[in-house]
Amino acid sequence: MADIILNVEVREQTGTGGARTTRREGLVPGVLYGGGKDPVAISVKMNEFRKALYTGKLLGHLVTLKYGAETQPVIAKAVDMHPVTDVPTHFDLYRVDANQQIKINVPLHFSHHDDAPGLKRGGTLNVVFHDVQVSCAADHIPEELVVDLTGLDIGSSVRVSDLKFPANVSAAIPVETVLATISGASAQADADDAADVAAGEAAVADAAAAATAAEEGGEA
Repeated sequence: MADIILNVEVREQTGTGGARTTRREGLVPGVLYGGGKDPVAISVKMNEFRKALYTGKLLGHLVTLKYGAETQPVIAKAVDMHPVTDVPTHFDLYRVDANQQIKINVPLHFSHHDDAPGLKRGGTLNVVFHDVQVSCAADHIPEELVVDLTGLDIGSSVRVSDLKFPANVSAAIPVETVLATISGASAQADADDAADVAAGEAAVADAAAAATAAEEGGEA
């Protein structure tokens, strides 16, 4: 079951004005959705919410919502942050059953960079997706999915089919989806530099030729 418990209060005031009032009271406004029920405006004490958020186990994980003596499992799917202060300003929770099959994004962790020949040769790891949508039970959401870069050379790509999923967890996107590639950044940079040098030499040659022609024209 979930490690995090969010003690919530039901908000009477909704809308932009209600959210501002909630924040002034030291609370973070949110909304509880799903489960075939109407949305409910809720709030959590700022210090409790920030503590839960910074554990790294709030977003995309099963947590326990507590209201008085009642508890229910929920998934935190979105948290809005202030662009300057980085303070949480709003959150969305979704009702689920602990064993319910859900689709959720799980972060990718790229490992063994030093064992990738392409990166040793100066190549660049180009990450296309930083997470992957999976299908699993709400109480068995993986913390992360590991992408092993061992043996990958320049020109290699990593696809969903290359991932190792835990038991009873499967990809919810096409297995041929490219997650990352290793490109020859250094080789391309050298080619660009060579092209720039050639262009510069050509420009100098053209200028010299033009000057010579001008002198010859003047003598005539």
